Amino acid sequence: MAEAADFQGMSPSPARRWLRRTGALLAGAPLLAGLLQLPAAVPSHAAGQDSLKAASGSGTVAVAVDSLTPAVPGDGDTLTVSGTVTNEGKQEVTDAQVDLRLGPALNTRSDIDTVAGRADYQEYLDGAPVGGKYVKEFAKLTPGVSQRFSISVPVDKLDLGQDGVYPFAVSLSGETSAQPWDRVLGIQRTFLPWQPDGADTKTRTTVLWPLISTSHMTAQTGSNESQTPVFRDDDLAKEISPGGRLQQLVSLGKELDVTWVIDPELLASVDAMTDNYRVQGEGDTTTAGTHQAVANQWLAELQEAVQDKEVVALPFADPDLASLAHNGTNVTGSLNHLKEAADVAADTVDSILHVEPTTDFAWPVNGAVDPSIVKVATSAGADKVITRSDSLVETRGLPYTPSAARPIGGGTTAVVADARMSPLFQGNLTRASSSTLAVQRFLAQSLALNLQTGKQRSIVVAPQRMPTASQAQALAEAVTALQAGTWSQSQELTAAATAKPDSGATTKVPAASQYPSSLRKQELPRSAYEQIATTQDKLDKFKVILSKESRVVTPFGRAMNREMSTSWRGRSAEAADYRNGVEAYIDSLAGQVTLIDKSETKLSGRSAMIPVTVQNNLVQGVEHLVLRLTSKSPRRLEIGGERYYEQDVAVSGGHSQTVKFTTSAQANGQATVVAQLYTEDGQPYGTPVTFDVKVTEFTATVMLVIGGGFLLLVLAGFRMYTQRKRAAAREADESGHEETSDTDGGPENQEDPEDRLTPENLPKEESGTGSRADAPEQPSDLTPDTATESADPSGTGERVDR
Repeated sequence: MAEAADFQGMSPSPARRWLRRTGALLAGAPLLAGLLQLPAAVPSHAAGQDSLKAASGSGTVAVAVDSLTPAVPGDGDTLTVSGTVTNEGKQEVTDAQVDLRLGPALNTRSDIDTVAGRADYQEYLDGAPVGGKYVKEFAKLTPGVSQRFSISVPVDKLDLGQDGVYPFAVSLSGETSAQPWDRVLGIQRTFLPWQPDGADTKTRTTVLWPLISTSHMTAQTGSNESQTPVFRDDDLAKEISPGGRLQQLVSLGKELDVTWVIDPELLASVDAMTDNYRVQGEGDTTTAGTHQAVANQWLAELQEAVQDKEVVALPFADPDLASLAHNGTNVTGSLNHLKEAADVAADTVDSILHVEPTTDFAWPVNGAVDPSIVKVATSAGADKVITRSDSLVETRGLPYTPSAARPIGGGTTAVVADARMSPLFQGNLTRASSSTLAVQRFLAQSLALNLQTGKQRSIVVAPQRMPTASQAQALAEAVTALQAGTWSQSQELTAAATAKPDSGATTKVPAASQYPSSLRKQELPRSAYEQIATTQDKLDKFKVILSKESRVVTPFGRAMNREMSTSWRGRSAEAADYRNGVEAYIDSLAGQVTLIDKSETKLSGRSAMIPVTVQNNLVQGVEHLVLRLTSKSPRRLEIGGERYYEQDVAVSGGHSQTVKFTTSAQANGQATVVAQLYTEDGQPYGTPVTFDVKVTEFTATVMLVIGGGFLLLVLAGFRMYTQRKRAAAREADESGHEETSDTDGGPENQEDPEDRLTPENLPKEESGTGSRADAPEQPSDLTPDTATESADPSGTGERVDR
C-alpha cells in the first residue's frame, strides 16, 4: 500500500484506462462477492487523483530534457525535443511511452515561477498528450538504466494560440508489476515562449558579461632589477587556457551584444604573465612560469572581443563594498584603499585593452544594498549603483516590471537588475538538461515581461560575478536566442542607467536591517581591515627610506586592494592566508635593512672610535636614515660629548656601511650602548642593537712610568740642544781670534787649523762624555767650554727633535 501511494494521481490515456479497468474487473470477478469494498479501492488507484511526485522529486522515472530546438519557435518550425528517461525504481516498467504535453498560456511572471517550482503532476495544468505519432515507446525500462528519446513535432500541431508563455512538459507513462495500470511515472516541465510576429514595443535589454577572477598575484617580486612578479599559484593559467573558464567567457562573449564588466586586476595579472613571472612553490621556493603564450593569446582575443563594445571597469580587484561598508569604514585608511582602486582602474584597462572604459558604476554583491553600502559605493566617484529588484523591492503596487533606472537621492542612480532573470544561471549546469531548463525559463521570463504592458522599458540582467564555463555557455545560449527573438533589443548599460525612470517605481533604499543575513555572514571581518591598516603602516615607515619607493609602494598597494576583494567571500581561511603573506613580506623586506649585532667592546683610554655597521640587502639603495648611538650610562661614557649622537646614513643596494662614533670615557667600568636607526621624521626603524662598552682607566703606577719616560726624552733632547749651542759658540770665538791675529802679527802668527782645538780633533775621551778637568789647558783657548745660551732660531736646514 505504501508503494502504491507513491503513484497516486498518475492519469493514463482514456483508451488504456478503460481497457485496463475492464481487465482488472474481469480478473477479479470471483472475488467480488467476498470483498465488496475492494472494487472501491481499485478504481481509486486506477483512476488516480490529480497529484504525483515529479521525476525531479521521488518519481519512479526521471525524465531529462537535454535539448529543445528551436528555443523560440516560429511559424512553420519543427520543434525537436531530446533527452533521457531513467528508471529509478526497483521494478521494471513496461509499456512505457514518452509524451509531449502543452498546457494553457501563463498570465504572469509569477505563474512561471509557480510552474517551475511545482513538484506534482496536474493534468489540467500540464495538458493532455499531443499524441499521434509524436511519441516515443519503450517495451520496458530496466531499473537503473537510461534510455534516450527524441521527438520532433511541427509547431502547428501544438495548437499554440495567442502570444505568450506556454508550459511544456515531457512525461513518461507506463506500468509496473505491482501496479498493472497505465499512469504517469515521471515528468519534466519547461516553457515554450511563443511570439511569431515582432512585438509592437520591444524591451530594451542589457546583459552584463562579467570578466572577474580570484586574486592570484602576490606583493612579492623577484630580487632583481626587473621586479619579476610572483604568483600564488598557476591556476590563472588554467582559466585562460583553451577550454578554461575565462577563455570560454571571452570566446562566447565576443559573439554577443553585451556590456563587458571587467576587473582591472585580472587584466594586470594576465599582462604580468606575458613576460617572465614566477610561481610560489614549497616553502620559500619559486619556479619559473611557462604560460606566456597562453596569456598573450587570451589578451589578444579579449582585445578583439571588446572593440566597439561598452566596457565597464570596476575598481581594481573588485573590492567588497558591503564588507567595507559594514566592517571597514571605521578602520583608518580603508576608504583610501577603495579610492586608490578606483583611480587606477581606467588607466589599467586602457593600457592593456586599448579601450576607454566607463568607471562610474559600482556593483555590490548580488546587488544587495543598504544606505551604508550606497554611501561607500559612491565615495570613490561612482554615481551609479547596480542593484537587484529583490533588494530594491517594489512597494507601490505596479502591475508591471519598471525600468531599471531609479533616482535614489544625492545624484545617485540605482540600476536595478531583474531578480527573476539574473540568477537563473547559477548552480550546477554541467548537465545538458539543467542548462536547457535555465535557458527556456530565462526566455519565458523575458517574453512575459514584455507582454505586461505596451510601455517600452529598459531591463538589466546581472548574472553572478564568476560564472563557470558551463554557466557561461548556458547564459550565452539564452542571450543568443533572446537577441534573435522578436520582443527584445540590446542596449548598453549606460543607456539603461540614463533612461527615463518610471514615476511609480520605488526609490527607497532598504534599511540595514533588511540586508540578507546569508550575505552578511560571508563578509570580511573588521579584523581583516585592521590587518590591512597594519600592513599600510609598515609600508609607510619602510617607503621613506627607499631611493626608488615606487618599486615597493605599487605592488604592495595593489596587493592590499586584492585583500579587500569580493572574491574572498566564502573563502575566509584563504583570505587570511593571503593577508598574512602580504604582511610577512613587508616585514621581510624591512628586515633587509638592519644593524649588525656587536659584541662587547673594550675601551682602553679616555677616548676612542666605536664603529657600527648598517647592512642593506635590498636591491635598491636606502637613504634618509639616521643612526643614533645612545649611552645608557652617560656619566661613565659620552658619545660625541653628549648622551647620544646621530649621523645620517645612506647605503647602496646589496652593500653595508660602517659609521664611526667618537666616545669619551669619564670613569672606568662597563657602559651599555644602544644603536638604533631612525627615519628622518624621528620614527624608529628596525630593531635596536644593544652592546656593552668596557672602559679600562690607567693606574697611577702606569702613569708614573709613562711620565718618567716622557721626562727622560725631554732631558735628552735638551742636552743635545745645549751641546750644539756650545759647539756653535766655540766656532764663533775661534773665528774672532783668527781675525785679531791677522791684524796684530800678520801671517806668521796664524795658527795652523790642524793645531786648533775643536771637537773634531779632540782626543776621543775628551770629545765624549768624559770629564773636561783632565784635558790639558790650551793657551789659545780664550773662551769657556760652554758659550752663552742663545734664544735665536736654529740655522736653516737644521732638524730639531721635539
